[in-house]
Amino acid sequence: MREHRELVQGWLEKARRDLIIAERELQRQVPFTDIACFHAQQAVEKGLKALLTWHGTIPPRTHVLEDLALLLARYEPEAEVKVDEVAQLTPYAVASRYPEFPDPSLEEAQTGVATARGLLDWIMDTAQRGGA
Repeated sequence: MREHRELVQGWLEKARRDLIIAERELQRQVPFTDIACFHAQQAVEKGLKALLTWHGTIPPRTHVLEDLALLLARYEPEAEVKVDEVAQLTPYAVASRYPEFPDPSLEEAQTGVATARGLLDWIMDTAQRGGA
């Protein structure tokens, strides 16, 4: 198994890459908003799981970002105030992958990706402060 610090860094790198994909998709002439939103959600999910891993908690297998943020709040109190923000992204984990659900509008996708950017910046800052 990978060393603890390497595992945390692996989660953070995957999160960073998901956000890059989300931002790149919105720059396309005709962006796939569902793909952008899915990767925005994934970026935050992986970032939260990185911080949980750093604190010695095995992240639960869930896409519900609110649950991850509340669990993280045990170690990082500021995570509790992020619950409403992360909740905006949770639906994109599943709904964006299935045809039964409408694709997000361009405005919704831009908002979702911007929210993910802000959250991932906070996650990266928190990880850096913690020595991850």
